[in-house]
Amino acid sequence: MITVQEILDANILIVDDQEANVRLLEELLREAGYSCVASTMNPQEVCALHRKNRYDLILLDLQMPGMDGFQVIEALKTNDADGYLPVLVITAQPGHKLRALQAGAKDFISKPFDLVEAKTRIRNMLEVRLLYKKLDQHNQQLEQTVRERTAELRESEARYRSLTELASDWYWEQDEQGNFSKVSGPVLEMLGIRVHALAGNGDSAPVTGWNEAEQEWLRNTIAARQPFLDFVFSRVNSDGSQQRFRVSGEPKFDETCRFIGYRGIGVEITAQK
Repeated sequence: MITVQEILDANILIVDDQEANVRLLEELLREAGYSCVASTMNPQEVCALHRKNRYDLILLDLQMPGMDGFQVIEALKTNDADGYLPVLVITAQPGHKLRALQAGAKDFISKPFDLVEAKTRIRNMLEVRLLYKKLDQHNQQLEQTVRERTAELRESEARYRSLTELASDWYWEQDEQGNFSKVSGPVLEMLGIRVHALAGNGDSAPVTGWNEAEQEWLRNTIAARQPFLDFVFSRVNSDGSQQRFRVSGEPKFDETCRFIGYRGIGVEITAQK
């Protein structure tokens, strides 16, 4: 929301080649409580002044010698970086109103002035202008937040990859068919390359030497979509040595509660007493 004070503190420029009109508008704005009001009688100064001061409202007379209000509007279009042209034109020519709006002005005030109408149009346009600025600032802050969060996420993922490469534990994920979709850590070396042997699934021939009772329990637990914690299983290698592993896992479900696989962690505990 825009407060009354924010509207009264808005930055306003009056552009008119007639000193009497400038004074009338300045007095009208002062009486209404506006505190930041500037003026120029030279339309060729408007672009430079707006570039410097970023006015919230430009009250622009259309009938001026040398450079009329329509030319000023066209010049401002190339100067206004925020995409909103804060111009309220002043004209005594009814036919100029539509032309000015089509050129890019946002509203108009008719001469001779109706003071109540002029104050209302000025206030309404300032409120829209300030809301537009707040929205633009919010969008910029949101974009900055997204960039920062994206950088943080990438840094976190990089740390995770580094830790899993250094860790003796492994992290694993399976899809709903039991195929391993993600494996991090030295699981390939621990399980003899064929990671699908952990659940007894996959198209390749299983690695021999696993304890069949342990494998059966693990298969049944996964088939029942049950979590398991610190399950220990083992295998005997071709050279007669034995390896022991400890693994934990939990089922994964999507937002519709459909089973989509498992994820878990594991570690070789052969050397542990």
